[in-house]
Parts: sequence; C-alpha cells; structure tokens
Amino acid sequence: MNARPLVPFPSRSAALLAATLAFATSAVAATATVGQKAPDFALPDGKDTPRKLSDFAGKYVVLEWTNPDCPFVRKHYNSGNMPALQGEAAGKEVVWLAINSTNPQSSEYKTPPVMQAWLDSKQAKPKAVLFDRDGAAGHAYGAKTTPHMYVIDPKGTLVYMGAIDDKRSTNPDDVKTAKNYVRAALDEAMAGKPVSIASTVSYGCSIKY
Repeated sequence: MNARPLVPFPSRSAALLAATLAFATSAVAATATVGQKAPDFALPDGKDTPRKLSDFAGKYVVLEWTNPDCPFVRKHYNSGNMPALQGEAAGKEVVWLAINSTNPQSSEYKTPPVMQAWLDSKQAKPKAVLFDRDGAAGHAYGAKTTPHMYVIDPKGTLVYMGAIDDKRSTNPDDVKTAKNYVRAALDEAMAGKPVSIASTVSYGCSIKY
C-alpha cells in the first residue's frame, strides 16, 4: 500500500497573515468610493431614533463628520460658513446629516443634548445630527478628519468626498477666499454636470474612534 504524502498544516503565522489579508480586503471593499453606491447605515439621532441613509433615497445628501472640540470644525462654525452652507442646502431640499464618530470613552465625546446645544448656539441647520459610537459608519466611509465631507446624489452614488474647501487652516478669515468643494459639487451635480473635482484630501483633526 502506497503511503499518502503528508500535507503540512499552515503555520500559525501563515494562518494569521491570511486572516489579516482577508480582513484588509474586506475593509477596502466596504470603503466608500466616488462613482459607486454610498454605503448605507443606520445611526441614532439625538432622540435615539435610527436614521438610515436609504431613507433619503431620491434626494441629494451631504454627510459632514464633525467634532466641536476640533479647531478646524470651529473655524467653519464660528465664521458662520458651515451653518450658511447647511442653510443653502436645505433651501434646495438637500438632506444634510452631521455625524459624530467620537468614541464615548474619549474626553471629546459629546452627549446628544450637549451636541445639540452646541449646534443650536451656532445656528446650525443640519437635517439631523447622528451618533456613530462604534465608528462603523466612519470606517465604511473612510472618514479620517473633522470635518470630512461627502456628497451623494439621488441615485445613491457618491459624487464627492474630501475637504470642505482648499484653505487648510484654522483661520476663519480664510473662508472668504476659499474654494468650497462641497458647494461646487452640489451646484454641478444638481445642474446635471459631472463634478469637476470629485475627490480631495480632507484636512482637520483626526477622528477619535
């Protein structure tokens, strides 16, 4: 009788490497990409009511990752730039969702009442503020900074992702001369034109996942 050749079991390190590569591939596949369907999510708002991205199918949607403790975020709120942009969007029936992915264990975490009070103090006008406490939505979108901005068209396609504008500073005066990528993306998309600058590198504070 011929003996069967021995087939070695994969080493622990090889198995770990394979698992890591599989996870990395999965994570990349889940990350939002311009020109593709935006990942759906269900996140609680300030009243703990789940809000799904798919609930707003057929509308333009802006996603804004935010954190009141970030000086880059404060630049756009204290100058009135972000509230004004939110108001413009609302006037065009664009759904604006502010998302806070700060981990509840972080010193920068804001409870829903505190977060809402801060937004109210800035006359902010998002459709809702959502809490991504486990960071799943932020990771799915590859959100790295506050602010980090995304524009989604009525078909659910991501048409812009990146910085709010081209002035990478905390100086509120820079808002006056900045090219606002979010406004430009909405204007072009709503006019039926391709978004000329569809992806930029975001700037701001790192998200405290």
